[in-house]
Amino acid sequence: MNQSSHRVLAVLAKQPLPGLVKTRLAAETSPHWAACVAAAFLTDSLDRLAAIDAYRILVYAPPEAEAFFSTLARDRFTLMPQVEGDLGQRMAAFFSAVVVPKLEFGNEAPGGNEVRGGAVKAVLVGVDSPTLPLSYIEEAFAKLERADVILGPAADGGYYLVGCAGHVPPIFESITWSRSAVLEETVTLLKDTEWRLELLPPWYDVDTLSDWRMLRGHLAALRRAGVKTDLPCTEALAFESDRW
Repeated sequence: MNQSSHRVLAVLAKQPLPGLVKTRLAAETSPHWAACVAAAFLTDSLDRLAAIDAYRILVYAPPEAEAFFSTLARDRFTLMPQVEGDLGQRMAAFFSAVVVPKLEFGNEAPGGNEVRGGAVKAVLVGVDSPTLPLSYIEEAFAKLERADVILGPAADGGYYLVGCAGHVPPIFESITWSRSAVLEETVTLLKDTEWRLELLPPWYDVDTLSDWRMLRGHLAALRRAGVKTDLPCTEALAFESDRW
C-alpha cells in the first residue's frame, strides 16, 4: 500500500469571476483585477499542490463550472462540487464525505491511488495562500498520525489549513466567518479534551490590498535570494503590472 493510500488533499475553490471572488481586494482595487488575482492564485496553487502524494480533490463552486475546473484539474484532481451553505457548512460536507470508515475511492483516483478502509487523513486548503510551503502540508499529514485535528493559523486570525483523521470534528458551526476571531472560536469548539489538536506554523492569506502588497514584497525578496517560487501567474501580476 503506497503512502497516499489514506491521505486526502483537497482544495476549496471558486470560479474566479469578477464580483464573486476576493471581494475585499475588489473593494480596494476593482472586481476585474481581484478576479485576475484569484485566477492566478488558483492556477499556481493547483500546479504546486499536484506534487503532493495524496488522493487529490478539487472542491469547486459553482456546480455549473465543472467544465472550467475540469480543464484546470487536468486529471490531477478529482472534482467534487461544493454544497450550498456558508463556509462552515461547505467544509463540513466535504469532510463528512471523505473522513468515514471503509472509504473507497477506487481506481479513478489521480495517479491510480486507492483508499480502502482505515483512518483517512484529510487536509483541506484554499488558494488564498499561494506561497504556502508544501512542507507544511506534509507536516499536517504527519501530525494527523497522532492528532484528530490539525489547524494552520493564519495571520488574519483565521486558518489557512484544516485537517482531521478518522472523525469530523465539531468545529464548523457557530463560527462568524471572515472575521479575526475565527481561529479562537474554532479552538473553543474543541472543548472536549478527547479531541487531540496539533498546530502548524502560522502563515498568511491574501485577502486585502495590504496583503497583496506584502505578498509582492515577499516574492521580490524570494526572487532576490534566488529562491524558486513556482508561481508564474502570480509573479506575472506582481512584477509585470504597474497596478497596485
